Parts: sequence; structure tokens; C-alpha cells
Amino acid sequence: MSTENLDRLFAAANKFDASDLHLVAGVPPAYRVNGEIILADEDALTEKEVTALSAGLLNAQQQKKFDEEWELCISLLHPAAGRVRATFYRRNGHPEMSFRFCGEHISSREDLGLPEKIDDLARKPNGLVLITGPTGAGKTTTLNYMVDLINSERRCKIVTIEDPIEFVHENKRAIVVQQEVLSDVHSFNRALIHVLRQDPDVLVVGEMRDFEAISTALTAAETGHLVLATMHSPSVSHALERIVGVFEGSAQRQIILQMSNALQGIIAQELLPAADRTRRVLAYELIVANGAVRNLIRENQIHQLENTIQTGRKEGMTLMDNCLYDLYCKCLISYDTAVSRARHPDRIIPQKT
Repeated sequence: MSTENLDRLFAAANKFDASDLHLVAGVPPAYRVNGEIILADEDALTEKEVTALSAGLLNAQQQKKFDEEWELCISLLHPAAGRVRATFYRRNGHPEMSFRFCGEHISSREDLGLPEKIDDLARKPNGLVLITGPTGAGKTTTLNYMVDLINSERRCKIVTIEDPIEFVHENKRAIVVQQEVLSDVHSFNRALIHVLRQDPDVLVVGEMRDFEAISTALTAAETGHLVLATMHSPSVSHALERIVGVFEGSAQRQIILQMSNALQGIIAQELLPAADRTRRVLAYELIVANGAVRNLIRENQIHQLENTIQTGRKEGMTLMDNCLYDLYCKCLISYDTAVSRARHPDRIIPQKT
């Protein structure tokens, strides 16, 4: 497949408002539109075509890393599609690709469906704010919305470490320094250690993946920095359990204490098909670290957080089931969608109306 064909596919993705493009050997190019995979009306791709395209998109350093690790994620700037996140992987010994189209502007909080409380979390002077959810849940979009809000309101220095950069922020009131893994830094962990020497006020971590990244981010949050980070976990409680579970022994107790002190809030997200199937709708669970939440984390009683979220609605906290029910009542999502994603469907949505 030639570069001209890739240009054509990117242009078609832009026309269809696709979020992703998949190039898989043995099937035609596949677009994700409103959460569903749509196959292009053309011939299936061959292994040779996909391999040639992969080689044409990577520089020598990237190709070496892909050859060694068999997995790679980079960003591209394309004239038709704008900034694109390209993910390379192997199947049957041959490369295949997935492209995520990042967009060229930051939508408003109302358009994204985010709660008002997210603005309050972005305005915190320090501490840790986590954005969590499965792949494709809009975590990076929420992260960039928060960065843009800080950039618009606060005279500070924001340093981001991303793998890869999906949205380029122009300096507004803040100075924004965006660093990309493999292009600007060798790894997340090395970059996190050195970034604290750059005099940042806000530190943005594309993803907290292991104990080194988590430990460094928590230390930064405790020492006067605002840290915004993403994780892959389905709920607020799972995010906390995953962080704690990365550590062992005495280190686990230390991280629990750090988390109880540093945490400001967690939003867990999902993107669901709208009732009219023309777009996707954000559903979320939100916890704000008040005294009760900090005490439960300190005592490692994470399983009791659901009750605290339920009683903390006046402070902006929301359970996923409550959010799903609200979306259903507003006719934004269907009954079947609400029930299929609810954790306690019989209790939250007792009957179809």
C-alpha cells in the first residue's frame, strides 16, 4: 500500500468522522465510527502491503524498538487527518497497525459531558488527579481538557510526558512543555525523575504503568505539584486497588499513606453509544478526596468507598450506576445500554419504562 493510499484512507476517516482506522492483513481497511467497526468497500489488505506501509512510517530508532519489542506507539502529523496516534503490533510474525485520530481542538466541558467538579480538580494547586477507564474511554480527551483549562487560567509551567503526544497545546497563560517518549525522552520512568528538575507546577503523566512511575508521581504530588495522570482500570476502587497492589510489604503501607495524603480525585470513564446511535455519550464515576475518603484509603478499606461516593453527591461525587440512570432518564442512552453497563442493574434501574 502506497503513501497515497494511506492519505486517501485518512481523508475518508476525516470525512466519516471516524475515531480510528485499523489496517489488518486479510480484511479491508476498517474504520471505527460511533464505537462500531465499519469495513471499507474495497479489497482486503495483504501482509506485504501492511508491512511496506509500516516500514515507511517508522524512522530507524522506532523501527529498531519495534523489531526488539514487537510493540510500538508513536504520533504522526498528517495534512489531512491532523495529529494521529499510530500503534504498531505483530500478528503471525507480520506488522499491523491501528490509528487513533486525535482532533485539532479541545471541546467544551458541556460538549464532552464532563461534570462541573472536573474544573475544581484542575484548579487544585497540588495533589494527584487520576483519570481511569478502559481503552477508548476518552481518558486522553479529559486529560487534555484539564491541561487546556489550567493553561487558560494559571500562570505556571506545565510539563507533560506522553507516549505519544496526541494534542499539541499552545502556550496561553502557562508555559506548556510536552515531551514524547522515544522522541524527547527514553522512557516514562527516566523522564519522571528528571522532570522534577525542570521546575514544573503541573506534571502530566500519559499513563502510570508501574511502581516507579506511581511512586515518583505520588512523591511529586506530595511535594507541591499538581499531577494529572491516566490509568487503565474500570472503576475508582479498582484504580486504587491496582496502585496499592503494585507494591509489596512495607512499601505497600507507605504508598497507602502517600495516596491518602496526595489524592485529590478520580474520575472513571466509559463511552457509550447514544440512544440515536449518531455519537457516543460519556458515563463516569467520580470521587473527591474528602476526610472520609482519605480515612478509608489510609485504613485500606477501599471496598467501602462505594458507600462514601453514594453519600457524597452534594460534594460532586457520582457512582457509575447513578450516572447511567441519569443518562437513561434524559434519553441520552437506551435502557439496554444502561442495564448492560450498570454494576447493580436490578437496584439502580428496576424496570423498563
